[in-house]
Amino acid sequence: MSNLVRKSHFLGAKFRALRKANGLTLQDVSSRCIQLNAEDAPSVSYLSMIETGKRTPSPEVLELLATVFQKDTRWFLDENTEVKRAPGRRPGGGAARVPLEPGFLFTKDQLEAAIPELLTQTGTTGRQFAHLLIRSYQEKHQNRFPDLERSAEAVGERRFPLGVDELLRLCKRHGLEVRWFDRPAERVRDSDRAVKTFLRSFFEAPNRVYVNRRLQEQPARLKYDLAAHLGHKVLHGGDGQRSAHASGGSIGGIADDGQPLSGGMNTRDVLFAWRDFECSFFAGALLCPKQPFRRYLMREGYRVTTGDRLELTPAVIMRRMTSVSPYRYWHYFDAYPPGYLRAVYRGNGIPLPWGNMAMVSDPCPGWAVFWMLDRPHAQKPTSQLSVLRDGERALLYCCHSLRTRDMAGNPHVLSVGIDLAPAIESQGYTAAEIVGDIAAACRVGKGEGKLSRSARRAIESAGRVLNIAWVADSLEAPARVICPRSSSCPRQPPCAQVPAVRRVADINSIRQEILTADGG
Repeated sequence: MSNLVRKSHFLGAKFRALRKANGLTLQDVSSRCIQLNAEDAPSVSYLSMIETGKRTPSPEVLELLATVFQKDTRWFLDENTEVKRAPGRRPGGGAARVPLEPGFLFTKDQLEAAIPELLTQTGTTGRQFAHLLIRSYQEKHQNRFPDLERSAEAVGERRFPLGVDELLRLCKRHGLEVRWFDRPAERVRDSDRAVKTFLRSFFEAPNRVYVNRRLQEQPARLKYDLAAHLGHKVLHGGDGQRSAHASGGSIGGIADDGQPLSGGMNTRDVLFAWRDFECSFFAGALLCPKQPFRRYLMREGYRVTTGDRLELTPAVIMRRMTSVSPYRYWHYFDAYPPGYLRAVYRGNGIPLPWGNMAMVSDPCPGWAVFWMLDRPHAQKPTSQLSVLRDGERALLYCCHSLRTRDMAGNPHVLSVGIDLAPAIESQGYTAAEIVGDIAAACRVGKGEGKLSRSARRAIESAGRVLNIAWVADSLEAPARVICPRSSSCPRQPPCAQVPAVRRVADINSIRQEILTADGG
């Protein structure tokens, strides 16, 4: 075997291992090269031949690959095929698993008897528990649901972006009749408090969709609602067994629908929670089909604000990031004042003692979502590097957060983020050392610290390979120490505790008024 052929085989093996370690397809690598230099960028088939040792890349292509993966060109030629792997993560992400032992206590009969009692004693409603089950299922599958993706792509034919008129035509094609009503935001009850809720739309079986005319002023939100109702028609035959769409309230972004809120559990709770999830995922996949949207994110560096020109809400952009990105270690929050997390996705297992069932009395104010909630004038998105102390572990996250208002006028903060450790390890650095270095700087700075040159270099390199622009943006501010809750704050002096509040809903009565006025 000639030296040239030998080098091409070693280079191909290294390239393949590096690409796999970063979760990229050959199409992803080709697209990244086109962004850097369209003239010299290799095709997918050419990259495939490089991987199999059938071609040796030209100096120009080798330089492009080195830039994409933040390596020196000599690294590809040193005949060492070993590529450092990312540290292990919990299978499927999300919360830690509980061992169900001894087995005789966790039989189906035992759980069917014990769970309602658990919910009753803790004051947890069946609907809340159902949403928790769906969230756990979502995290276990790392937000990958190919069947729902295929259903949405079959309807939208992967067109991107879709306009309001196109969605209305799709609704008509699938036998949906869209009717309009006009209703302002109203004060409704939700458990033991009152909130401002805006009923956006609802589905009336078998084929009517009622939409608040005020959504016409906000096409991004109108598109999401139409897409979700279209999903209900396609996936469930339009039987009407799902929640209305309302801004405000607590669970899943809606207020209570007027059904009794008991600590028990019934099949309707689970059915509605699952239907809501499926229709929401379908809507995101229809509006942002996987491959076109993935290419768009790469081109735009995962910047959330670029969705404005596509008439897509920041929530849709952020949620779809976690689903289509080749990187798996994402999290997403939707936080309402003073510290209530309405929506949570933890594909990377980020430790949280709170969720969408109850608000803890002392959420750590160092978290970007809570920091922005306390600042009404924070209009621009912010990026933050955070060291999370979880027992003996120190974890490193980067998040991108945006303060906005829902259709009812309630302020809230949307935040999407990644676990940086796997990306840092994939670049050949030791993540534990980098995180320890940043944590030490934060201790000296009483909770905030400047990054060392080596830590900055590692994070910059990881951000470039991931092609996520807001990772570099986060380096412009000091890193912060955050913790699961302020009672275990590692800062000296500790953060001030955030006071607890009481937590609202009767959408069903509003819905019935609209149907009565329509003669339904």
